[in-house]
Amino acid sequence: MKNPYIWFLSIFCFNIFALNAQEKFTLSGTIYEEKSNETLIGVNIIIPELQSGTTTNEYGFYSITLPEGTYEFIISYIGFSTISKTITLSKNISKNFSLTDAFENLNEIIITENIEKLNLKTPQMSVNKLSSSTIKGIPVVFGESDIIKAITLLPGVTSAGEGASGFNVRGGAADQNLILLDEATIYNSSHLFGFFSVFNPDAIKDLKLYKGGIPSRYGGRVSSVLDIYQKEGNSKQFQGNGGIGIVASRLLLEGPIKKNEGSFLLGGRSSYAHLFLPLFDINNKASFYDLNTKISYKLNDNNNIYLSGYFGRDIFTISDSFENTYGNAVLNFRWNHLFSNKIFTNLSLIYSDYFYGLKLNFVEFDWNSGIRNFNLKYDIKHYLNSNIKLQYGLNSIYFKFNPGKIEPSTPTSGINPFKLTNKYAFENAIYVDAEHKLFENLTASYGLRFSSFLRLGQDQLNIYENNQAVVYNEESRIYEKAEPIDTESFKRRDIIESFSNLEPRFSLAYEMNNQASIKVSYNKMSQYLHLLSNTSSPTPLDVWTPSGKFIKPQILDQFAIGYFKNIKENEYSLEVESFYKEIKNRIDYIDGADLIANNAIEQVVLNGEAKAYGLEVLVRKNEGSFKGWLAYTLSKSEQITKGRTNAEIGINNGNWYNTPYDKTHDISFTGSYELNSKWKFNTNFLFQTGQPTTYPNAQYNYNGITIPSYSNRNEFRLPSYHRLDISANYTPKPNKTNGWQAHWVFGIYNLYNRRNAASISFSENRNTGVNEALRLSIFGIVPSISYNFKF
Repeated sequence: MKNPYIWFLSIFCFNIFALNAQEKFTLSGTIYEEKSNETLIGVNIIIPELQSGTTTNEYGFYSITLPEGTYEFIISYIGFSTISKTITLSKNISKNFSLTDAFENLNEIIITENIEKLNLKTPQMSVNKLSSSTIKGIPVVFGESDIIKAITLLPGVTSAGEGASGFNVRGGAADQNLILLDEATIYNSSHLFGFFSVFNPDAIKDLKLYKGGIPSRYGGRVSSVLDIYQKEGNSKQFQGNGGIGIVASRLLLEGPIKKNEGSFLLGGRSSYAHLFLPLFDINNKASFYDLNTKISYKLNDNNNIYLSGYFGRDIFTISDSFENTYGNAVLNFRWNHLFSNKIFTNLSLIYSDYFYGLKLNFVEFDWNSGIRNFNLKYDIKHYLNSNIKLQYGLNSIYFKFNPGKIEPSTPTSGINPFKLTNKYAFENAIYVDAEHKLFENLTASYGLRFSSFLRLGQDQLNIYENNQAVVYNEESRIYEKAEPIDTESFKRRDIIESFSNLEPRFSLAYEMNNQASIKVSYNKMSQYLHLLSNTSSPTPLDVWTPSGKFIKPQILDQFAIGYFKNIKENEYSLEVESFYKEIKNRIDYIDGADLIANNAIEQVVLNGEAKAYGLEVLVRKNEGSFKGWLAYTLSKSEQITKGRTNAEIGINNGNWYNTPYDKTHDISFTGSYELNSKWKFNTNFLFQTGQPTTYPNAQYNYNGITIPSYSNRNEFRLPSYHRLDISANYTPKPNKTNGWQAHWVFGIYNLYNRRNAASISFSENRNTGVNEALRLSIFGIVPSISYNFKF
């Protein structure tokens, strides 16, 4: 058929007609963990005779519609005993299941949504999952479990190195990742400038990282989605767990509000290493704390409500002259409603806030900036029949941007109050997703998202000649700030600029046989927010800004193809993916751009393009005493900003240059060996090509002043990054399942004491007069010990 849209519509209609021709009934319900009544995400419900099935959604709900008959249903989830039930479908049936732990400590390395054969049939690709126990088993600096450090061991995911915030996916920037905690946006994922993540692994139930083939229910970022859900809390009995480490401790409590109907969860972490610094006559301090909360309540069989929140702060002080405070705060109310055994809905009201503050006592003024948003979401999952599942909904977000505010800290301060102009925006989207079994061995997922972005009125906006905030000086061949010719003011309800985009998504899975499949995907995405940063990784001082008259939204087109194979009845598995993506309107900076406290940021930025492509390989061992994975990524990430006219040379002479996130080779190995019930050993090795950077390549003297001349952008690289970590987990009483239970974790980070370069700077030796390169390294070898418990 010439028109592919007509072909897909024909197949769609044929499936509906064929299934409606038979009398059919629906089995639906929720799947729980037996011990705590915690709902389970991604549980497989399989009908072996039909070679088909479904999985539970984010709230543990499932629904499957089949012709009248008697079927065997297998309910399986890694770490839990498998249930086999024979059920006769002669009417609609609502049935809940509870799964029990197969072994208390079996919950080990799981890094894809499921490892059953059903996974080969689903069109979902470029997705990784990490369990909480996997994250806790990975050796990390100071022994503190870290979600962000854990995902950098997956293919296609890198970081800027030790002490660097955020993460990079498939050659993208850190601000191109959408990070969600219980559906609320997290704007800064790091504590202590990147040494730790803001996520308490004790409070986390499920984590998925989407790198490609991203469903249309997600939007607003162009590289990845990190979707994290907190536990709901134990509604059967009170329990707690925690840990005491070298630099921080944590405690999580959960229990019933009303048995089997309502539960609470309360978790906290805090560092305390700063308390000992005065003993060494060190006046500087760095600390963090965070709080996770959640209340869940089952109103009746068709209605559940959830109230969850997170609050975190970092505090960094230098003597009494400087204090830096920053952190996230989120609050989310959700209502699940079941209209029928085929229609599941969720309404979310979300508040997110990121605050950054400075107290500069030595100059007697305070500085603060941040971003705040209010979010309304409504999502509907519609299980039409056994071949077609729909998901559709809407999402509206109101943003308020505070670029910065200066206030005098004392009455005698000579500083005048100054406020950068607040910015406002409104982002809306509607979407539809369909997962469609076209034939026995061919399944498609397709969807469409329509997004719009309104830049709302603000107090003052500059006007420039020819509408260009950046001008090109042909004589000196450099870009310069344009001088405003006037300003204009708006009411809040006014629309300064508007954008809208259609974002199609499509993926296809072809099952070659019971052990192998090929998948392809395409997704188009739009990003309307930008993080202003000219460092290799985000810093708390970086400021978010919306698209508008001078900064255009980023537009992504990404293609991926993959081969997936289970080996030896899933004892081993192989995943190979290749991707290519292009991004329009990637923000770029003119030479010498000043980003801090800049009330006219449009004067130092230009819109460019970016592209990335690569090959990812993931080999896993899923069973036995030794489990683990080996990941390799070969990739390229580049950026270009051409001249706007023939007279302009563009950035970097209008040539492609490596982005700061370009890592040609990325190799990681993670392994876990269970010696016996008391001892378990973990290790991971990481190698990455050095980060691109710009070095001076010459110098000249002018009136006795030495002036460096720099190379092209990111023409050089830091030395390659690599390290080996090990840890040992000792459980004194492994058979104890009630009361106080404890285990010790001993670890060594960077076992062979590699001094990885965080940066290299150049200066003149005052004694010899010779220029020198100085390497800054964050960590050498770091031993750790932690005591973990539950009761």
